[in-house]
Amino acid sequence: MPNVVKKQEVDYIDVSTNQAFSIATSLIPFLNHDDANRALMGSNMQKQATPCLLQEAPLVATGVEERAAIDSGRVLISPIAGEVAYADARKIRIKNDKGKDVEFSLVNFSRTNSMTAFHQRPSVAVGQKIKKGEVLADSSSTEKGALALGHNVLVAFMSWSGANYEDAIILSQRLVKESKFNSIHIEEFVVNVRDTKLGPEVTTPDIPNVGEAKLRNLDEEGVVMIGAEVRPGDILVGKITPKSESQLTPEERLLRSLFGEKARDVKDTSKRLENGKRGRVISIKIFSRERGHKLESGIIKRIHIEVAQFRVVSVGDKLAGRHGNKGVISRILPTEDMPYMVDGTPIDVILTPLGVPSRMNLGQILELHLGLAANTLNYQAIVPPFAGATDEEIKAELRQAGFKDNGKMKLYDGRTGESFDQEIAVGYMYMMKLHHMVEDKIHMRSIGSYSLITQQPLGGKAQGGGQRFGEMEVWALLGHGAAYTLREILTFKSDDILGRAAAFDA
Repeated sequence: MPNVVKKQEVDYIDVSTNQAFSIATSLIPFLNHDDANRALMGSNMQKQATPCLLQEAPLVATGVEERAAIDSGRVLISPIAGEVAYADARKIRIKNDKGKDVEFSLVNFSRTNSMTAFHQRPSVAVGQKIKKGEVLADSSSTEKGALALGHNVLVAFMSWSGANYEDAIILSQRLVKESKFNSIHIEEFVVNVRDTKLGPEVTTPDIPNVGEAKLRNLDEEGVVMIGAEVRPGDILVGKITPKSESQLTPEERLLRSLFGEKARDVKDTSKRLENGKRGRVISIKIFSRERGHKLESGIIKRIHIEVAQFRVVSVGDKLAGRHGNKGVISRILPTEDMPYMVDGTPIDVILTPLGVPSRMNLGQILELHLGLAANTLNYQAIVPPFAGATDEEIKAELRQAGFKDNGKMKLYDGRTGESFDQEIAVGYMYMMKLHHMVEDKIHMRSIGSYSLITQQPLGGKAQGGGQRFGEMEVWALLGHGAAYTLREILTFKSDDILGRAAAFDA
């Protein structure tokens, strides 16, 4: 059973307060003020963070950020001491103490396994003296050699016309204009060219029954060109496969019997960009037996195409702090509609105060208050777990920064200019964009395929399925008296085959 003993009776203590925690957990400030369930969520969600286009280290940190960044292997560390002789986006040259140049190459927009972009950029300037072990280049998730997965945003805990109901997050348009939470994603598409029983498949821009507009981005080999903008349905690799006599359509048989000519015995098996995907082609790698590459049996050629995509933060994206305080963006408001402080500073993010008491993750409130003081006094606060700033120290910092020691202030409604009745907790909190993005999840369908067994529409985005209406969704429509919508979704939009055919012919 836990109990208190005199310090004279203690023989051994932990060397560090971080010793009992994982790296992800030791990155949570005020960890000792968070419920264990939320601390676990905070740890796991840091692993889901998407590297942002602009990097910003947290105002309230724990001191582990630099160690975590260096040990990740993503930042470039100088193995020698010397002076920077040359630095650009691709390489850095260091002149060592013997006058010899040592060159280091940087990684440029490489794809990670989570389909984000890994990119290195120099953090040193020409003429700068470098010590051994110093950071030469930051990665896409570090700033000045410290882990930087998100942004410091000005947060207010208040309700706003019900738009932040159920943990929803209200964001200011200012963050979008300043490219905060924007990110680059790179997806790889692989096309195999096979040797079939009827003959080899061929990559070509000459594809039967395809218009010129769809072929404009293909080169003479039928592969999309680097730099091409691609949208859903666009051809990435033009490919034709030989087909047997039995695979001919009735139209092809009729043409053959009428004109006596041999129709092209090939079918279009081109690789097209899937629904909901878009971007710019940035890399093409072709592996083939002719060039001496080793491929599995039956494969003549393999083509790897990388498509990069720039994503702006949007309604439906998931944001989270480091205390398990997650939510989905419900609205992006014009900056002038956001609540503003006495000096006219508009709030960046509005969170619901109802998300704090029952979750018992009070670390976010302490981070909010200390973040406000740290931003005003222009320093970074280091708060190790179980050894951080006390309540009294935070109050003292707030007073020194010119705020009330309870961290609350008067806010004004951006829509009316009137002040809100109560004072509101305002401060800076570190928030991350997670890889659950609306662009990957949103799906709609007008017509599509049906299940052979049930004759109902298929389910899920991957199959181009319909939206499922379960019992409770049907009750919602009943409650609104939407009789005709109900009739549609329960009959010919479901498994009424005769009704479906009649509606199609109408």
